[in-house]
Amino acid sequence: MRTPLPLCALLFLTPLAISNAAEPAQPNIVVFLADDMGWGDSATYGHELIQTPNVDKLASQGVKFTQCYSACGVCSPSRSAILTGRTPYRNGVYRHLSGNHEAHLRASETTYPKLLKSIGYETCHVGKWHLNSRPQFNTSKYPQPGDHGYDYWMATHNNAEPSHKNPNNFVRNGTPVGELKGFSAPLVAAEAARWLSDIRDDSKPFALSIWVHEPHSPIATDPQFSALYDGHENSTYMGNITQLDHALGQVMRALDEEGVSDNTLLFFTSDNGPVAKFGGTTGGLRGGKRSDHEGGIRVPGVARWPDHIKPGTVSDVPVIGTDIFATVLDITGIPLPTDRTIDGVSMLPAFAGKPVERKIPLFWRTHVSPPGDRVAMRIGDWKIVGDETLSEFQLYEIQKDWKEENDLSVKLPEKTEQMKRTLFQLWADIESEGPDQWWKDERQPPVRGGKLNY
Repeated sequence: MRTPLPLCALLFLTPLAISNAAEPAQPNIVVFLADDMGWGDSATYGHELIQTPNVDKLASQGVKFTQCYSACGVCSPSRSAILTGRTPYRNGVYRHLSGNHEAHLRASETTYPKLLKSIGYETCHVGKWHLNSRPQFNTSKYPQPGDHGYDYWMATHNNAEPSHKNPNNFVRNGTPVGELKGFSAPLVAAEAARWLSDIRDDSKPFALSIWVHEPHSPIATDPQFSALYDGHENSTYMGNITQLDHALGQVMRALDEEGVSDNTLLFFTSDNGPVAKFGGTTGGLRGGKRSDHEGGIRVPGVARWPDHIKPGTVSDVPVIGTDIFATVLDITGIPLPTDRTIDGVSMLPAFAGKPVERKIPLFWRTHVSPPGDRVAMRIGDWKIVGDETLSEFQLYEIQKDWKEENDLSVKLPEKTEQMKRTLFQLWADIESEGPDQWWKDERQPPVRGGKLNY
């Protein structure tokens, strides 16, 4: 309990001290990440059947991005880009880290939780991690969530096992948790709520990452959610989306109950596009998970930050998961690192529907893509898609042709050549900075009849 200041001391308080006392608190940061959720997998983005009342509510309270991208067509790379602001081949997590592989999010990478800790933030990660290969997870030989800036964490290496129902592979701050009763996303959200109410120091600002497993396979859905679609052949998947939406609602309520919603930037998105065979939908976009066509990389993106983002707005400004890093640093007053390339930019203008200034184009390379769409780059409304050997290219005016139905590479050879030159230069720059021995020494055979495995 603080001792009250004597009256004489109060009389001599300086105007500076009074001014500092009135300064607003630093904003809190919450990033809620779905796993394999497609651009078309919600009512918010036009699905006629799937019920997502909490994503809908979030959009009504903030801004919905119609052109939000993940940084890769698969999960581990896109997650690494969110934390570092660097395109995956630059930060080293160029591939999904499911089995035994040397790639991982290196200790030399700078993450936004680590930078936030340096200015007094408390930090927490709950849910999927997937930034180590399986033998590297939860061992002191390789960096864990705590080494990347999280004070508190409860995570799985990759998927919830044996499924979303009663997962048994969570680790809390290095200690295996054992079987948890319930379904993964609500369990993850409950842990986030517990950290908010019972564990964190409420005198400090916080950064909270909530990376749920839904709707990644193996899918398991609480009957209360699948029952909403009783009789539909896709009821399990659609219910799984509603299950993760329910978890988002748990987090939103927890923020309200803690009285911190008004000073919190809450960003909802997905790590990559959907898998059609499990029931996911791109909303008409070409391709799906693993593709560098729009269906593999264009994902839901909704941001809420009261008094800073106008409620119920829509922005068609292209943004990408890599931008989260620069945005967080921008709103908390931390300078961007100058000792490495940062690919992302602050989304603050895009929150108001205004263009962002990019010195480095939007770029994707997905190691398990079909050979014909291994690489993509977007500048303004133009998107070039290259094959694995960078010898054949497609060109799209993506703002108009969002389904990528009209390849303009033959019709517009000069524009195609211009985009190719920029792409070659950008890839050479990325390749020179990343740990390229990791992918050039790759032993995994090429996929789908391709020639390269990276």
